[in-house]
Amino acid sequence: MGTILIQKETTPDPISLIGREAGVCWGADITDPEKNYKRGMGCLTSGHGRTWEYPQVYVVMDGYSARVFREFYTHIAGGPSRLQASTRYIDYETGFAYVTPPKVEKNEEARAVYDGAMADITSALQKLEALGIPREDCGMLLPLGMESKVVLRTNLRNLIDMSHQRLCTRAYWEYRDLMRDLMEGLSSYSQEWNTLVDSYFVPKCDVTGFCTEAKSCGRRPKKEA
Repeated sequence: MGTILIQKETTPDPISLIGREAGVCWGADITDPEKNYKRGMGCLTSGHGRTWEYPQVYVVMDGYSARVFREFYTHIAGGPSRLQASTRYIDYETGFAYVTPPKVEKNEEARAVYDGAMADITSALQKLEALGIPREDCGMLLPLGMESKVVLRTNLRNLIDMSHQRLCTRAYWEYRDLMRDLMEGLSSYSQEWNTLVDSYFVPKCDVTGFCTEAKSCGRRPKKEA
């Protein structure tokens, strides 16, 4: 569906960076790469979350719905920044790409209704522009299901916290897909990111050891049990 591009500005050695920054405050030797890595892993296993904010991630997320990006913004914390494709300047007169939910995709009749609604919106956009209505006003018709693009700068701590919530089975399906795509992109970026993703990007029930949701998927027992 969507695509993830991890940009070159992303920290290539996040674990070692944590170790170097922590080492400065501890008066430790930060010239030894092995000691830096070991110190960084110590900060991670000890849960020293403030140090996790040093590794930066620059990523382009393309082809996901405007709806899922609205949910993504609920996790903006610790100074991340982002830009999103403009509905004021981009020309959507000839149509727009959109995300189709799997349950709609599998139902031929539902797909016809869904696609028909999107076609009606495109037609209305064309008619409004022909009437001289500015693009920034026509854009009010665009649905949350349309594909969009975001350029994001965030950090390790924010992404680990996000994974706990958004890898949960109860999370919105498109966000789960986005989260898995992001994890795959980071894992491919460097070996240290691969180590972090494998060890720390997990649903919250793996952190707590039990399910905190009112309606459990059954992956872990409820706290009461």
